[in-house]
Parts: sequence; C-alpha cells; structure tokens
Amino acid sequence: MIRKKVLVTGGAGFVGSHLIDRLLKEGNEVICVDNYFTGQKQNIVHLMDNPFFEYIRHDITMPFFVEVDEIYNLACPASPVHYQHNPIKTVKTSVSGAINMLGLAKRINAKILQASTSEVYGDPQVHPQREDYWGHVNPIGTRSCYDEGKRVAETLFFNYHWQNKVRIKVARIFNTYGTRMHPNDGRVVSNFIMQALLGNDITIYGDGSQSRSFQYIDDLVEGLIRLMNTREDFTGPVNIGNPNEFTIGELAKKVIEMTETTSKIIYNDLPSDDPLQRQPDITLAKKELNWEPSIQLEEGLEKTIDYFKQIIT
Repeated sequence: MIRKKVLVTGGAGFVGSHLIDRLLKEGNEVICVDNYFTGQKQNIVHLMDNPFFEYIRHDITMPFFVEVDEIYNLACPASPVHYQHNPIKTVKTSVSGAINMLGLAKRINAKILQASTSEVYGDPQVHPQREDYWGHVNPIGTRSCYDEGKRVAETLFFNYHWQNKVRIKVARIFNTYGTRMHPNDGRVVSNFIMQALLGNDITIYGDGSQSRSFQYIDDLVEGLIRLMNTREDFTGPVNIGNPNEFTIGELAKKVIEMTETTSKIIYNDLPSDDPLQRQPDITLAKKELNWEPSIQLEEGLEKTIDYFKQIIT
C-alpha cells in the first residue's frame, strides 16, 4: 500500500485533530504543524506513539519546508474570543500563512485545501447562502480580522491556482461543534453546555431569535476529505455545513433539557457585526462531493455534552 504524506496545519486544534485521526485511520502518514495558540497537546497526545504521525511546533506565518502530497491548511483561531484576542496575529495567520502554504504547495506540487469559513458571507442579505453570494462584511468591524483574513486567503488560493497552476480546494465551513472543543472557546455550543453543566446562567446575546446551522465534527471531516478527493478541475469554494437551522433560543432550551440543569437564561446586548442568520445552501456539496450531514443536532449534542462532563469531573 502506498501511503500519502499529508500535512495538516492547525492539527492540534478541534477540527485538525479529528481530521488527523481520520487520515491516519485511512492509512496515510501525517505531519501535524501547530503553534498551540488555540490548539492543545491533549488533542493529539493519543497519536504520539503512532509511527506514521509526526508533530512539529511551528507558526505558519513563518516559512515551512517539508515534502508531502497534500496539505490541509486549517491553522487559524476560529472563535471570536480567540481571534479578537490578537487581531493582527489572526490576519497574519490567514494571509501570511496562506502565502507560505501556497508557496510550499507550488514548490513540491502538492494539492492544498483551504479551510475557509461561512464568515466570508458576513451578516448575509441572502438566505440561505450559496457559494456565488459575495457576502456582506464590515471590513473595519471587530470580527473583520477573521472575516477579511479568510476572504484574502481565498483570493490568494485562486490567484496561485490561476497564475501558478497550484491544485487547490476551498471549503467554506459553517458552525461546527463536537468533542475536543475548547471549554473556553467562546462559541455558542460550548458556552451553553459549560454554563449548563456548571449550573451557571445561560447567556444569550440579543433576543435569541438569530439563527445558526450546527454541524457535528464528524460530518465536517467527511466533507473535507471528500473535497480533497474531488476531480482535479473542481476547486470550490463549496459550503460544508448542516442546513438545519435553529434559533439561539431554541439551542439554549435544548441544552437545558438535555443536561437537566437548573440554569436560567439571561439576555445581554448583541455584539457588533454578529450575523442574524446563517444557513448553508449545500446543493453544490451534494452534487460534487456526494456529501450531506448525517448527524443531527440532538445526537451531536449528546456526544458533546458527554465529552464536557468528563472535562469538568
């Protein structure tokens, strides 16, 4: 059997570590690069004895040289708490990181996948969002370090593809949750579960009527691998997300019910530029990847709640 050599940047993170598990299970060699800004060693410690796994502590804003067949570029903090902590670093990771990884892919003729985001659509004026929608983003808002960084990364990927014939794939990832989320992640699913399990008030920003579509991590990993394996002339961008839409209020009530907590819901002001709606149109993913999510909210929440229970005991 010929093993593919695969580089995963941000491999010690929530999504990256799950992707690496799957790539190793499928018989590949994997190099994980992470600077531990938001990634955690505990996410990959179970792999350290695997002879086909290698970890390198490195920041992709600096050049990196390695021989691989495929690159998954996942490195970038993805929750507002983390990416707003050091917004300049966030932009550098998206932009300089993309330049460095695309330069590497060009030199070694590797296929490269960019983990982009539904945030490129901003606070959308089109619902649900299709890949041909250009978005509605505030370029100087508090979230723009992430939104615009990812938008520039997409631009770079397509320019390297057109100018240098680099083989690219671009995934626009929608809200994803699951095991190995950082407990202080700041994203809504982990926030609600942790608050519920600790018996604290559950904090909703705004009136709870804003909607999101929540995708379980295993579905995302399946989508990313399928995208990497699509035909050469298919680049994306392609939405990877669960189109079932829930209001934040509905999510809070579901978490309260499933954790059997006595927590009460309290309401705070909505942060600036927080999107009111987010729902993927996955027609393209169904057609080109033969993919759609299989794990719905209740099943995914059950697994995630069990995981967080283990963390706090």
